[in-house]
Amino acid sequence: MDRLYFVRTDRAAVIGGPYSQAVVFGNLVFVSGQGPIDPCSNRLCPGSIEKETEMALENLKIILEEAGSSLEKVLQVTVYLSDIKEYGRLNKVYRRYFREDRLPARSCIEAARLPLGIRVEMDAVAYV
Repeated sequence: MDRLYFVRTDRAAVIGGPYSQAVVFGNLVFVSGQGPIDPCSNRLCPGSIEKETEMALENLKIILEEAGSSLEKVLQVTVYLSDIKEYGRLNKVYRRYFREDRLPARSCIEAARLPLGIRVEMDAVAYV
């Protein structure tokens, strides 16, 4: 029987919506959308696209580690940008988090209205 469990950690941002930070099913980890929420203060930290991208990726990293995975095991990422013109700037930060020879599959979608007025949100699928 496949294992199933739900990840919740105070080490990453917790904004209180009706969802799990991640769900592990079998050897896969499904991480909910993460944005620029400071994991220490749990406060929104809007800023440049670079700052928001870094915070979203740091939250993804923390949750993946809590689930027994890591950024190196990410298979797929979905990126939601409030302004697709910031795509290149997002990529400069994104490249620092993933090895060039192990880049995950990715979709990037312009979303007119992200929650709380943020500029970027990301979710991911990884393996354990």
